[in-house]
Amino acid sequence: MNIVVCVKQVPDTWSEKKLNPADNTLDRGATDPVMNEMDEYAVEEALRLQEASGGEVTVLCMGPESATETVRKALSMGADKAIHVLDDGLHGSDALATSLALSKALGTTSYDLVLLGSESSDARMSVIPAMLAERLGLPQLTFAKEVTVAADGGSVTIKRLTDEGYQVVEASLPAVVSVVEKINEPRYPSFKGIMAAKKKPVETLSLADLGVDGGDVGTAGASSAVESFETAPPRQAGTVVKDEGDGTVGAQKLVEFLAGKKFV
Repeated sequence: MNIVVCVKQVPDTWSEKKLNPADNTLDRGATDPVMNEMDEYAVEEALRLQEASGGEVTVLCMGPESATETVRKALSMGADKAIHVLDDGLHGSDALATSLALSKALGTTSYDLVLLGSESSDARMSVIPAMLAERLGLPQLTFAKEVTVAADGGSVTIKRLTDEGYQVVEASLPAVVSVVEKINEPRYPSFKGIMAAKKKPVETLSLADLGVDGGDVGTAGASSAVESFETAPPRQAGTVVKDEGDGTVGAQKLVEFLAGKKFV
């Protein structure tokens, strides 16, 4: 069974994000880039399915040159090879353009299952799996907390996480599946895996290689844009309410403060 895992490089969740005033897009150079956390669970699940059923795991990433680090991490975890969609024309792409580029890249390789994290930590939209499935004309199974592939390799069954518990959903393969963080515990790359990743093949594809028009992606093809932004003002000093001893004055000041802020 051939599995393709889509991964994304994102700004570190704990770092302060900034927009680039030149084009009002995210300034990726201002933060430390890391692999999207949800995608680590997708890579781990792909490797577990491979260990159970055999086959090959391919990593697919769309991003700038720096995204090579994310690709290598997935390879060091155990994936066999990678496809890196790299083109300056992709800068500023929205979800629609991203799903277009990824679907075209998937058309260059064979696969039985496409795995993704349910969302990215920088956008929190959770729409790429659905858009990708629609472009590929494949069934989509979302928010999986457990994935099982039939012994004959003809279908996939998931336990879909819901607010009330889970739903059992089945579809024929090939299919697109997105996973949640409750599905597994991602492995740490071993030293052996890190060294082996340096020798694993990484195919780089441009927009021309994919047959994608530059006007359909990037800032030119984006369906939305940031018109303007401004830096958030620094936090003001807090208000300290002191009790002089009997509790009455302090309590009264606290009530007045909360009432002034319309909390009570």
